[in-house]
Amino acid sequence: MADLLAALLKRLWGPLRSRKAQLGLAVRVTVAAFGALAIATALNLMLPLWAVLTSLIVTQMSVGRSLKATRDYMFGTVGGAIYGGAVAVLIPHSGEAALLALLVLAVAPLAFIAAINPSLNAATVTAVIVLLVPTMHHGSPLDSVIDRVLEVAVGAVTGLLVSFLVLPSRAHSQLRVSAARALELMAAALAELLAGLTRGLDNDALHQIQDGIGKALVDLNATGAEAERERAAHLSSGPDTGPLLRTILRLRHDLVMIGRASVVPLPYDLQMRLAAPLAGVSDAVAAYLRSMAAALRTGVGSPAIWPVHLALRGYAAEVARLRSEGLTRGLPGDAAERFFALGFSLEQMRQDLKDLERCVAEWSETPPTAATREEEQADRRD
Repeated sequence: MADLLAALLKRLWGPLRSRKAQLGLAVRVTVAAFGALAIATALNLMLPLWAVLTSLIVTQMSVGRSLKATRDYMFGTVGGAIYGGAVAVLIPHSGEAALLALLVLAVAPLAFIAAINPSLNAATVTAVIVLLVPTMHHGSPLDSVIDRVLEVAVGAVTGLLVSFLVLPSRAHSQLRVSAARALELMAAALAELLAGLTRGLDNDALHQIQDGIGKALVDLNATGAEAERERAAHLSSGPDTGPLLRTILRLRHDLVMIGRASVVPLPYDLQMRLAAPLAGVSDAVAAYLRSMAAALRTGVGSPAIWPVHLALRGYAAEVARLRSEGLTRGLPGDAAERFFALGFSLEQMRQDLKDLERCVAEWSETPPTAATREEEQADRRD
């Protein structure tokens, strides 16, 4: 029986282990909700529900995201409470028709502001609560304002403290994973795009590849903003995220240019001569991107870039031979344009991969070895 239970726990732990960030968030949300309810009840707040709901809203995947959610929710709440309370106090109203007119006056301006600045969405909800709760509980608008602000403050402070103290998840750590995922997608895309030079790619396949990378970059930029928020609040000592994000974005642009060149296969003669060099470039660059992704995840060093240089030099040498033999002179205009655009894109990618090497080295938790430094000096001489 014990062996069966151990085997069951092992099977359950496997999937959970790969979802540690999500599991940590679930624990933090649970603790935040429990703590907010306990504190709100101890303070005899009128509606502890709002403290609990606020704690759920501000407890996010990372500390940086929790900081933003807390700031936005508190600003929206205080602004909505002040405006809703002022409307209720300064404009006399009695009866259902007057209350409906007052509701329109309270909601319309705040809804317009929230449409311009979505971070203030809470203002509209707060104004409605401040306006309507006194009619249900026969209280004063001022008491409703104070209760609402206190309830939200308890929930926000509780959620923020839990984000800091209970299994805290830093956006800098999440950025490593997001950047690694983007590089892995680029590695897979590059192999498909370069293969398209010999067999072609349909537009649907090309868009699917680029859209997947685009979504990964959107997530990466959002995580980068959270990481910078942590740095600004001195909650993280990680490196500046800007260089890494910009380099990955440039690599994406390189892939877009390669994709445009690979929609239609090269002429047959060029295919035969360039198939092997392009396969070498594809294998070397894809392997390098995957190794960089692994280095970001583990924080251990960065892989050697010399296989990429060798593969690109081999491709450039074969292109030079083709041109010296005059095989590129009779190319149609569109084929010539794509052929030379491909060479430019690969050369630009080589420079961007060197920048990526430096960026990943900054994120490394281990210092570069002597061999790595010698290789960097050789790259600079090249």
